[in-house]
Amino acid sequence: MRGAATILGVVIVGVTAVAANARAGNDCRIVDVSYQLAAPQDPADRYRPQVVAWIEDTAGNFVATVYITAATGTYGLGNRPGRFDFNSSPMWPYGRRVTVFPVWSHKQPLRWPEVVFQDGNDDNLSHSGGQSSPDLHYCRPLQPDEFDALTCPSAQAYTDKGVFSASAESRYPPRNDLAITSEESPDAAMYDVMNPFDTISQATPAFGVGARGSFVVPPEVVPGDYVLFVEVAREFDMNATYNETRFPSPTGIPWLDYGLPYRGQPSVVYRVPFTLGATDVVATTDQYIGYGDPDGLDGNIRAPDATISNEPGTGAGRLALIADGTSTYRVKVGTRREIDEIAPVAPRVLAVTEIGGTSVTFQFRAPGDDGRNGTPQSYEIRYRAGEPITDANFADSTLANVALPVLPSGELQTVTLSGLLPDTAYSIGVRAYDNCHNPSPLAVVEATTPERLPGEVDACFVATAAYGSVLANEVGFLRHFRDALLRKTVLGELAVETYYTFGPAFAGVIGESDLLRATARDVLGPIVVWLRARSG
Repeated sequence: MRGAATILGVVIVGVTAVAANARAGNDCRIVDVSYQLAAPQDPADRYRPQVVAWIEDTAGNFVATVYITAATGTYGLGNRPGRFDFNSSPMWPYGRRVTVFPVWSHKQPLRWPEVVFQDGNDDNLSHSGGQSSPDLHYCRPLQPDEFDALTCPSAQAYTDKGVFSASAESRYPPRNDLAITSEESPDAAMYDVMNPFDTISQATPAFGVGARGSFVVPPEVVPGDYVLFVEVAREFDMNATYNETRFPSPTGIPWLDYGLPYRGQPSVVYRVPFTLGATDVVATTDQYIGYGDPDGLDGNIRAPDATISNEPGTGAGRLALIADGTSTYRVKVGTRREIDEIAPVAPRVLAVTEIGGTSVTFQFRAPGDDGRNGTPQSYEIRYRAGEPITDANFADSTLANVALPVLPSGELQTVTLSGLLPDTAYSIGVRAYDNCHNPSPLAVVEATTPERLPGEVDACFVATAAYGSVLANEVGFLRHFRDALLRKTVLGELAVETYYTFGPAFAGVIGESDLLRATARDVLGPIVVWLRARSG
């Protein structure tokens, strides 16, 4: 949790300290926000919506962000390098998605420097190895024939994490999950400090599974009438009005064959008035009140109209209609007072059950809400590579993007961390919280991922490992050399086949060593220079 951050030269109190899930002590007031993502009608459609919730007073003044899904709150979806209308694909890494939460982003008061590519060219997907580093979350940009559900096609991607613009600002936070390496700019080391949404950022829930965000009300928020807003956005949510014809791929830029146009229907907004007082209150809504700007340029809410679909999983039907006794709802708000004098004990008996090349699965027994009794409110799971995780460094460790159901004390909980590096020692910490966000002691488990399997590298093998990205300009020249020249002769074709036989294993070693990557770039450099001269 951040106590303070400097954003655009202004010292502010971190949102987590003021607005959500800061420890409230033994007596606290809680606001619960409940919803469920409706499954799309096409079972093959796996793109899940993003959700943000915030509170305003009845005069329209912003009070607090209370819940945000991790794509925006942790992984910087709204403030990444690259133009906002870049195409998209599963786990696409580039493009400032200013259309994700236009209403919330204009309402909330924080501002950050805009993140741009290190070479200053936000129109280009290609970046050199000196500006690209391993990405523990995103894939490299994918071509349509490479899409595979929502997983990356290879175990390792290299991306440009960007640099702060000297003049432009963003209404969205940068990502805060980076393990900084020498390829990143000094600005990237500040992303984590400047993103205040750690404790309210949650993994996007699965379709058809109820989700709840709980907000511990800080003492300075006085009893009275308030309004909760929920904004829901989704990529590729097309209909007859909002589709790739109206919002096509950008033109006049390189690498147009990567990704697909993602801009369909805009974000939709739900509104629930509620009262914060001495008694428990439940309020609901089953109707959306409007939608956000399709281009993300303003925070106005457009009135509902026939351009927005309403079938399950699309448009205003992105949230499921839930039956609750004699009524139905899409968003439910509950307020309650808790007196919670006993913190949870630490999660028990941590044990690793499965280790893959880029994943670790472990289990633990759930603690209680009060010691070993009851059911904890939530968990926080973080991990570190190469060193032990401790109470001192827990808050600065990488937050795991997992949606974990909360079970009663003693029940077995199973967690899988994915997107890890091969042949790396990880220290994983788990902490439970009770209703007033009192934390349990830290429980830790250790695991080491195995070495990379032969052939488990991106296409283009050695060049990709050397330059850090299949989209690097240097890799493009070498690929052209392979296709245009080598494969036109018998000896050239033999060289290519030999390269594809031995290249993967060699590239797997190169890709994990900064020294070998630099050496490979030195070897390939003269060829790239010659190819540049020929192409000019």
